[in-house]
Amino acid sequence: MGPHDLVERVMLMGHAAAPLPCRLVAAAYRDEQEAADKVTRLGTGVDACLFASPVPYESARRSGVLTMPATYVQLGGAALVAALARAALDERIDPRRVSIDVLNRAEIEETYSDLNLPFTDVQSRDEPGAAGTIAAYHERLVRQGSTSGALTCLPSVAERLQSAGVPAIRIRPTSAAVRTALHTAALLGAHHRLEESQLTVVLVEVPTLREPVRRTAPRYWRDELRLSLHRLLVQEANRINASVTAVDDHSYMITATRGSVATVTEGFRVLPFAARVRDELGLAVEVGVGMGRTAHDAEAHARAALARSQAGKQAQGFAVDREGRALIPAPRTPPQGAGQLKPKGIEVLARLAAKLEGGDTVVDAESAGKMLGVTPRTARRLLRTLVDEGLAWPLPPNRTPQPGRPRQLYRLIVEKLGAR
Repeated sequence: MGPHDLVERVMLMGHAAAPLPCRLVAAAYRDEQEAADKVTRLGTGVDACLFASPVPYESARRSGVLTMPATYVQLGGAALVAALARAALDERIDPRRVSIDVLNRAEIEETYSDLNLPFTDVQSRDEPGAAGTIAAYHERLVRQGSTSGALTCLPSVAERLQSAGVPAIRIRPTSAAVRTALHTAALLGAHHRLEESQLTVVLVEVPTLREPVRRTAPRYWRDELRLSLHRLLVQEANRINASVTAVDDHSYMITATRGSVATVTEGFRVLPFAARVRDELGLAVEVGVGMGRTAHDAEAHARAALARSQAGKQAQGFAVDREGRALIPAPRTPPQGAGQLKPKGIEVLARLAAKLEGGDTVVDAESAGKMLGVTPRTARRLLRTLVDEGLAWPLPPNRTPQPGRPRQLYRLIVEKLGAR
């Protein structure tokens, strides 16, 4: 990514300059400030970015568009020596009295010292800025007689100075510097590609299914809940080309890559799959994500992350990298419809929770009516309201040999009260 002449030069050097098989994508611009827009246009189509100089690199970095590794061609050292040699051949320019942009002062003084040239009258500016601002800096020094000319790393600045009649020499990268930069960029891209394809295991546990079976609950409601959850996880896994395996009655394992999991977790900032499971099934899940060099290591790290998230109520990392380190603190998953739950539903749920015995959260219209002091018909309507507000989960009807309407059971999601 750079001016047209440099991009053409790099493309002509081709793959012979890169240490690994790679595809070079040309992204030429007229002004360094276009770098951020070029990066945005490339998107995920590249694994690494190589910039012509530190200026477009810093411009793209400050814009926050760099989501992949990036580097730039070094313009100090041999490139500065070559520019000084060309300046010495220009009768208008004295290399001992010039202004230089982009390069830091220490690098300039080191090069002058190596050439045994004095640098006390050499002016330098390494602060970023627009092409017009930097061109004005060079022109002002020349007009004041402080310098005899300018050495610039920016083609747009060189064009402005030449149009204004100011002696200017462009610092061009050497072929060796370009080859070194291509080598670095290719290695960065390969490492990024390997990291994105790193094996990742996601463990999902459902506390509700982990609880012991209660006699009041129908025998098959757990099976139906497991099937619904498994189907949902398979749908989510298909979106990221992952696979789902049931580990036991209350947990599942999703095998994916780091890149695919990072996509559905916003860079490991939110729990994967938890929001949809909560919204569609009314279930809270515990999640641990682990990475590793082998499937065994990835699963071990996922279990460690899961144990960390189960350890307490403090927000803790839910993802562990292949070295066993937590990536970032896991934010608390916001409750469904936080701030939008109707007071009536919360009040009914709280009244029922206060009357529950032995931790049993499964009720029907008759038992709920007794707890609330209302008729079964009214209780049935209130329970449906809880379902609509995501505060209860309807279970399959409990069919019995007796004639009449089968009992409709509901599991109360009392966890929502704690979230409030």
